[in-house]
Amino acid sequence: MASIKQITTACRRLAAAATALVAVHTLLALHTPAQAQTIAPAGAPALFVAPQLITVAAPAGAPSAVPALAHPAPADETKHASVPPAAAAAPANSIACNTLFEFSRFDRPLLRTMRRLSSGKPLTIVAIGSSSTAGAGASSPDASYPSRLAAELRQRFPGHDITVLNRGINGEETSNMMARFPADVIAVHPQLVLWQVGTNSVLRDRPLDRHEAELHDGIDQLKAADADVVLIDPQFSPAVVAKPETDGMVAQIALAAKNENVDLFRRFAVMRDWHDAQHLSFDKFVAPDRLHMNDWSYACMAKLLGGAIAEAASRPIASAAAHSAH
Repeated sequence: MASIKQITTACRRLAAAATALVAVHTLLALHTPAQAQTIAPAGAPALFVAPQLITVAAPAGAPSAVPALAHPAPADETKHASVPPAAAAAPANSIACNTLFEFSRFDRPLLRTMRRLSSGKPLTIVAIGSSSTAGAGASSPDASYPSRLAAELRQRFPGHDITVLNRGINGEETSNMMARFPADVIAVHPQLVLWQVGTNSVLRDRPLDRHEAELHDGIDQLKAADADVVLIDPQFSPAVVAKPETDGMVAQIALAAKNENVDLFRRFAVMRDWHDAQHLSFDKFVAPDRLHMNDWSYACMAKLLGGAIAEAASRPIASAAAHSAH
């Protein structure tokens, strides 16, 4: 039998081995990510395992565990990524709304609009046109360009009573709109008429010479109603640019505006600038039907148009009068 001394020695050896094993486990635990964060010196960045995204350094003061994205990544790059809510891609309406200065300024002052605003009386604007005035492609009537324009102008002219009447009807051509002038435009005595024209004539391959005569006749009718007139040319969208007469229609409307001494909002040039110069894909500003505008482009159009109206209705009186005399 083993002596008491031998048993005591064996117990001491087992206790020592157990102590060493505990020490090893403790040392390994201190090297796990969770413990590494716990024992990190004050001010050290917390450990963050980022998803596979292109990240940009966060601004000063931002939490180190949430990467800041200066620009939203393309949808196909973030669709399946698991990212913190603060790092999610920004909505489409974060796209900057801008264009060249020459596309967003009117050549002529809006004298009747100017006088109405300066008098403090209610300002009535009629937007007449086809589906892109009615708001086809928008998520709701409130997202159409006339609705957004009303909000834009009220913001620019606080305290003024400003009404923008939407007189757009899907599918109409120039002659259809002119037939509605007496009831939908002239009867409400507007100070400003926005006439969106030309798109459906192009889509249906109508001859340009017939349209030219209708266009001049329509402008004369609106001017006789003592209203400022702004023409709006077709949209730059795949369904429109595919038509061979599109460039001719855009040029015809521009020439008519010049010859009739009325203003022109160059929607075609603005949208082409978004696509060709700013490199926005069509799906950013065109509805899935490849024809109509969407919420973002209607809102941007209203913003640019509102700025053009505000500037043309706020020019110095002497300068405006001299310009209108030529």
